[in-house]
Order: sequence, then C-alpha cells, then structure tokens
Amino acid sequence: MEHLKVASLDGTYCLKWESLPQISSKQKGCLIYSRKKNVIQAVAVPIAPAPLDSAEERKRLSEKYGFRQIGEPLPDNVTMRDITESLPKKVFEIDDGKALKSVLISVTSYTLGLFMIAKAPWYLLPLAWAWTGTAVTGFFVIGHDCAHKSFSKNKLLEDIVGTLAFLPLIYPYEPWRFKHDRHHAKTNMLHEDTAWQPVWKEEFDSVPALRKAIILGYGPIRPWMSVAHWWLCHFNLSKFRPNEIDRVKISLGCVFAFMAIGWPLIIWKTGIIGWIKFWLMPWLGYHFWMSTFTMVHHTAPHIPFKTSDEWNAAQAQLNGTVHCDYPSWIEILCHDINVHIPHHISPRIPSYNLRAAHQSLQENWGKYLNEASWNWRLMKTILTVCHVYDKERNYVAFDEVVPEEAQPITFLKKVMPDYA
Repeated sequence: MEHLKVASLDGTYCLKWESLPQISSKQKGCLIYSRKKNVIQAVAVPIAPAPLDSAEERKRLSEKYGFRQIGEPLPDNVTMRDITESLPKKVFEIDDGKALKSVLISVTSYTLGLFMIAKAPWYLLPLAWAWTGTAVTGFFVIGHDCAHKSFSKNKLLEDIVGTLAFLPLIYPYEPWRFKHDRHHAKTNMLHEDTAWQPVWKEEFDSVPALRKAIILGYGPIRPWMSVAHWWLCHFNLSKFRPNEIDRVKISLGCVFAFMAIGWPLIIWKTGIIGWIKFWLMPWLGYHFWMSTFTMVHHTAPHIPFKTSDEWNAAQAQLNGTVHCDYPSWIEILCHDINVHIPHHISPRIPSYNLRAAHQSLQENWGKYLNEASWNWRLMKTILTVCHVYDKERNYVAFDEVVPEEAQPITFLKKVMPDYA
C-alpha cells in the first residue's frame, strides 16, 4: 500500500509520497497510475525546522524573530584558528590609556547617577535609576575585561581593578571569572555552558510544584534571573575546583567586607529608604542588563544547544553568538560589550577594540553572522518561545508543553508589542 504523509511545520504542510512505483521520464509530468487503485492514508508526522541554507528562509525567520540578519550555517571545516587569524593584529593590542578612559567614563557616569538620584523628584527617580544601573553595568564590563586579561598590561593591577569594579555589585570577582571562563570554553554546549541553559523537559515534568516558578523565571521575570544565577553559582565553595578555592575565598571576603562596611554606612547616612534608592534599585537595573545582554547574546529559536559530541567551537562562537545594537548611550556606558561576536572569537580582545574586530568579521565572515537591533519582537521571541530543550526544534514554548499552566507566557504574547 502506498502512503501519502502529511507533515506540518508552522502551518506549512509537506506532502511525501512513499513506495510509489518508478515512473518513466515520459510519465513524470503527472502522477497518474492506473494498474490498480491505491489507498491513500494521511499520517501527521513531526518534521524538523526548515534548514537555514535557504536565503529566503533566513530572511523569513529574521523578520519573524526580530533579527536584522540570520547567518548562513558555518561549514564544518572552518576552525576557530581560521577565524582568529583573519583578525588584524591591532585588535589584540592593550592600551592602558584607553583602559583608563573606560574607568573614567564609568566613574563619572555613576557619580552623575547618584547625584541624579539625590536631587530628582520622586516621579523622575525611575529615569535616574535606569541611568545609574546602566552606569554601574560599565563597572562590570571593566571587571569582565580584567578577568579576561585584556584590560591592562599589568596583570596584578587587573586583578585589583577587577575586584574593586565588582564590589558595588557585590559580585565576587574570582568565582565569576572561573565560571565565565567555562562559558567561553563551552558556549551553548548542553549541561556545560555556565550561562543560560534551556529547560529540560524531564526535570520540568518531575517537579510540578516548581513549574510555575520555572515558567515565571524563563518568562516575565527572565530579565532579572541573573540575580538567581549570582546567588546560586558564586557563593558555594563546593562548586569550585580545589585549586580555585583560595582565590574564591579572597573574593568572597572582599564582597562580605563591602557589605559589612558599605551597607551600614549608606543606611547610617540615608536610612533604609536611602539604601533602596541609592544601592538596591541601581543594582536591580544592573541585573536587568546582565540578564538581557546574556540571553540576547546566545538565545534564539534558530541557535541550537548541542551535546559535547556534536558541538563545534567555531559554529558555537561565530554562528551561535548574536551582535545586537543598543541605543548609543547604553553602548557607551557599557563599553561596547554587545559587540559580542569578536569577544567570543577571542576574549583577549579589549572592549575598546571590539568594534574594529567586528568590522573585520563583517568583511571576512559577514554572511555567517547573526545581527539585530534591540527591539520588542526580539525580546518577545526570547521570552515566549525559548524555553524547553528539543533536539529537533531547539526550543519548545511552555504554552505548547503545558498550556493549562502557561498563563504568564500567553499574557506576554498578548501584551508585549511586536515592533521590530
């Protein structure tokens, strides 16, 4: 018996004839076969997402997901060395003058933010908090460069500056550095990447009591989920290797000292309300950017997580990282951290050289790059689609897995604008 299989993907149906007899070249103009009657059986079968080899398909998905460009798949034979060696040598050069300039930008903008908070009427405080939270994110980027040894030629100075830059965020420098190094080594590798991981369906099904929390965490409150990552991943000594423990303890000691001295001083001078105004709200603003930048850098329906035996470093770093343009004031205060693809090609590139490195990548590897401008559709796609891991589809949304419990996701789909 011959079968006609009907496969559906995003409302598109593909017809597949199976076991049809061979048809001569003269008969290929039509599918008429008269020797015997055939029973045609329609069977719905799942198929994988359409491949990205087609320019038309990439354009369609770009518009659907809020991207400016979705890159072609990188050939398997391209290596990280091929890409790195295509970059000009000057982008790896450390310039202490430019590093000092980035520190001055962050200190000045943060000081201005604190002044704005002190002087602003209550109805302008959200603007002051947004500015100050973005400014203190610049401190994080400076510490980030120090951790990658791309800030200064003096390596001891890098560790001192990195530790101090992280203190206003009460982020322990060395624990973060160790975890972040693994993120770069295993970007978008299942189980191994220390940044975002998709939800595992088996775990999701096994803890029904926590489903609501997981749905909220990967949905409406995802732009602040770095708070949970900060707490769960950086203060537990058991999560670090024996040779890392001493440096981890030093960083934790610095953070606890800042909390023990800095917080009481703020409260003594300004009260609990002052602590909320001057520290907590900018800190939450920083975590909004920390979460948003990180998920935009590596999360999209077309960007796969792969197991270690399937993972390809060049594809993960070049094809699996997103360049996203933000308003210029955010780019300046955050030291171009969202010019992110060259940073994953080589973390040794200082932040002040990322734009030159990205221009080189565009010239040599441009057709493989994922690029976007920060927009509502991009965020809506991440928050409402990129949830549960699926090998064939990359992600399955919560409202498809558990529609009766996914009200936060359906709410986001209704209320979030779809502008790109």
